[in-house]
Amino acid sequence: MARVLVLFAHPALHRSRVNSRLLDAARKVEGATVHDLYEAYPDFFIDVPREKQLLLDHDVIVWQHPFFWYSCPALIKEWLDVVLEYGFAYGDDGTALVGKRAMTAITTGGGAEAYSPEGFNHFTIRQFLTPFEQTARLCGMTYEEPFIVHSTHHLTEDEISAHAERYAARLDQLVAESSTREEQP
Repeated sequence: MARVLVLFAHPALHRSRVNSRLLDAARKVEGATVHDLYEAYPDFFIDVPREKQLLLDHDVIVWQHPFFWYSCPALIKEWLDVVLEYGFAYGDDGTALVGKRAMTAITTGGGAEAYSPEGFNHFTIRQFLTPFEQTARLCGMTYEEPFIVHSTHHLTEDEISAHAERYAARLDQLVAESSTREEQP
């Protein structure tokens, strides 16, 4: 079976209402490996060989995190900087990730309407996620449509549950699509 790696990062998971539920949903998906970066590296000293092996062992990489200051938590950025090295992920002989897929799964406090040229933030979520998309492309990966949960501060428990179910379904779909792609000649 093809594998999905969920690289999860939330520096204050104990205060999370939505990401914690998405994380629980991801852990139940057969074929998905959940890797909590803040749990594994509270000191930010990333085991680069271990992380590279995880990437090699999976077909789809999902960066799951809250949308902090129009980007990601610091540990995701550190992970990107030290793991996706020249010669491994890109550049001369950097073909380890070619053909894999990548996706961001984010939560935002703001509503969807805030992320538009006319909205409070003046740009779309897709525009803010351009660095992730370009990182995937530089590494020869296909960037999938992001999974986004807006207005996290205003969601009811039922709405959070529905988003968690939708996330699990999306991860299941990625596992199934990866399996189908591997089986094709």
